[in-house]
Amino acid sequence: MSELVIEQVRKYVDLLLPSMGLELVEVQFRQEGHGWVLRVFVDSPDGVKLDDCSKVSRELSDYLDVEDLIEQAFHLEVSSPGLERTLYNMKDFRRFVGRKARLKLHAVVDGQKVFVGKILAAEDDTVDLVAEDGKEYHFAFAEISKARLSL
Repeated sequence: MSELVIEQVRKYVDLLLPSMGLELVEVQFRQEGHGWVLRVFVDSPDGVKLDDCSKVSRELSDYLDVEDLIEQAFHLEVSSPGLERTLYNMKDFRRFVGRKARLKLHAVVDGQKVFVGKILAAEDDTVDLVAEDGKEYHFAFAEISKARLSL
């Protein structure tokens, strides 16, 4: 059920956002505590303003009311991904070349699974990172289990 909701919301928001100068980062729909939460993260090269989130929230809320996709009560949250945003795909890595990131790998490399450093390049399916100790690493995107920007 939640995967269907995520897919439908993603399709709608992907059509809605370009006219607003925004792009979709991630959609999450999950049970938290005693209720369900639908989270939509949007971004823009110029940053996201509160007014942007409000507009997306109103449009999406109207769409969800008409389409009646979600049977149970839920809370809708629309926000930017934040300063320490998660990097979901190669497009994200390319966008943030030159920025500091924290990568967690599926397997141990050089005795560790977590690497913090500056993204040097992101091409094809490879992310190049210079760690804080100055050592350069080249990771296949498939090796990365989780990544986020770091301050």
